[in-house]
Amino acid sequence: MSELDLIASRREKLARIRARGVDPFPSSFSRSHAVSEVQAAHEGLPPGTRTESVVQVAGRLTSFRRMGKLVFADLRDMTGRVQLYASRDVLGEEAMKAFTSELDLGDIVGAWGVVMATRKGELSVELAGFQILAKALRPPPEKWHGLQDVEKRYRQRAQDLMSREEAREIVVRRAQVLRAMREFLHEQGFVEVETPMLQPLAGGASARPFVTHHNVLDKDLFLRIAPELYLKRLLVGGLEKVYELGKSFRNEGVSTEHNPEFTSLEAYQAYADYRDAMELTEGVVQRCTFAVHGESRLQYQGREMDLTRPWRRVSFLEAVATSAGVDVGRPLGELLAELGRRGVEIPDHLRQGPKGKVLEHVLETRVQHTLWDPTFVVDFPRDISPLAKRKPGGDDLVERFELYMAGREVANAFTELNDPDEQRERFADQERLRGAGDEEAQRSDEDFLADLELGMPPAAGVGIGVDRLVMALVDAASIREVITFPLMGERR
Repeated sequence: MSELDLIASRREKLARIRARGVDPFPSSFSRSHAVSEVQAAHEGLPPGTRTESVVQVAGRLTSFRRMGKLVFADLRDMTGRVQLYASRDVLGEEAMKAFTSELDLGDIVGAWGVVMATRKGELSVELAGFQILAKALRPPPEKWHGLQDVEKRYRQRAQDLMSREEAREIVVRRAQVLRAMREFLHEQGFVEVETPMLQPLAGGASARPFVTHHNVLDKDLFLRIAPELYLKRLLVGGLEKVYELGKSFRNEGVSTEHNPEFTSLEAYQAYADYRDAMELTEGVVQRCTFAVHGESRLQYQGREMDLTRPWRRVSFLEAVATSAGVDVGRPLGELLAELGRRGVEIPDHLRQGPKGKVLEHVLETRVQHTLWDPTFVVDFPRDISPLAKRKPGGDDLVERFELYMAGREVANAFTELNDPDEQRERFADQERLRGAGDEEAQRSDEDFLADLELGMPPAAGVGIGVDRLVMALVDAASIREVITFPLMGERR
């Protein structure tokens, strides 16, 4: 039958149910047990045993099997599967007829009866009665074998979750990660806060924002690209340990590692530097790893990853110099020439500088994929780190690190620049880059500078990409697997 024929058949059954005076979409159902509770309470029940335990369960029908006068059906809820055992002798003639002729795969039903084990030992509920709770008017995907088209799975996530236990498990594990983050930071004395999603100026990161318009104020606003500048204002205001776990938005491409809407953890601590932020990052990530796996080692894409602390630390300049075989201290023109001789291609839009962007490109293309176990790349060029404090004794470097796991960036952090005059100069540098065509350069935020002039204590901040971390912890190759409803392009 075609899908249209199947839908028509289900609608005919819906009409018959209503004709009998039955509401196919009732308001509620009193469930006594989740399926897992039934399983736990009757574990090891001998074959052919009929208990006196009466249960009421509810879930979706995922299979029907007819064997003579008996009908077996599988019912699944979020916690597991249990077999329904239907016989005319127990259920009655009329109810048995309705069970066999009016229900379909995908229907959500409530069922009640005694718990038993069949002669083959299958734990079952012997049906004394049932109630339709939601008639499925469309058939389930591919008879519960799941959607085979990966893109279709992302577009039709409800069907994907219905048919793939691993998809549901990712949702659960992601929740475990978020809970572990909050618990760890709470134990460390951090206060969870919320900052604006709609901002008059997009700041705190180098990225293109999404623009919207407020009609009453007749003013353009931006979806935040990062909460950083607002979190620093809280440090100015006297809160010494704050964090925000939430969404940010960047008007960038879509790939296995990027989604324009993403979740990040940003945490800021007064009287700390980027070394303290490294320890905090290790603690957060390891707590999340234990929450999901119970240990500090895991398998990702067929390869072991060891998160045992402390993690490796690598100098940014040393990593770039070693990988490209160049002298990174040379002026930009000489560096570009040497990279060319070494066969390292630099895109045209980066060749005008600043030099740090060229070095960053080498890091991303030549070094990043080699960093498998958690690795901190430390001490970045100042010209690509406008919000970070200078490294003592290294005028062109700042106290900044990025964390890499499984060959991708997972976190970015630095000792925060709290000198308002120098911050103003850094913003001016960014505005010059913007004027030269760099749409991702940061804007000068006068309101933030005014608050910074009130005095912000020495501090460190870290931003962790939650989606990418979850990818590593649940063995997902694409960020779309761990975002429940990823942004998709036009249907092909």
